[in-house]
Amino acid sequence: MLDRAAIGRVLPPVTATVERGRLRFFLNAIGETSPIHHDTAAAQAAGYRDCPIPPTYLFCLRMLDAPEPYALLDELGVDLGTVLHGEQSFTYHQPVVAGDEIRFIGRIADIFDRKGGALEFLVEEIRVERVSDGAHVADVRQVTVIRNPVAGGAA
Repeated sequence: MLDRAAIGRVLPPVTATVERGRLRFFLNAIGETSPIHHDTAAAQAAGYRDCPIPPTYLFCLRMLDAPEPYALLDELGVDLGTVLHGEQSFTYHQPVVAGDEIRFIGRIADIFDRKGGALEFLVEEIRVERVSDGAHVADVRQVTVIRNPVAGGAA
C-alpha cells in the first residue's frame, strides 16, 4: 500500500526545452499535419510566437527530460510491472511553443484505493511555467493506477 503521508509532497522540478527537432518527431509520430505545428510563418500568421505544441506533448516532455522519470514510483516502492496509465488532463493558460524553456513543478495531490486495495491511485498535479518570464502556462493532472492483486483479491 502506498504511504498516504506522501500526499502534499512537492516533487523536484523538471526543466525542459521545446526543441524543434524533438517536437517534429512527436508531431510525425501522432500524424499531426497542421501547418501551424510545422511552419513558423504559418504559426505566426495564426497569432502564435512560434509553432505551438499539441496538448499531450507536455506529458512526453516531462518524461523525456526528467533525470529519473520513475524515481517517484521507485521511492514509493511501486513495482513498474503493476503500473497502468489511469488518466491525464491538461489545462492551458498560454500557448507553449517551439523554443520555450518550461519548468514542471509537481506535487502528490492524492492517494486512494478502490476494490479493497486491489487498485491504488496516485494523483499528481503539475504546474507548468515558462522559465523566461515565470508565466503559468499550463496545469497537468496525472493519475497512475497501481495493481495490487494481493490486497482485496484479484483486480
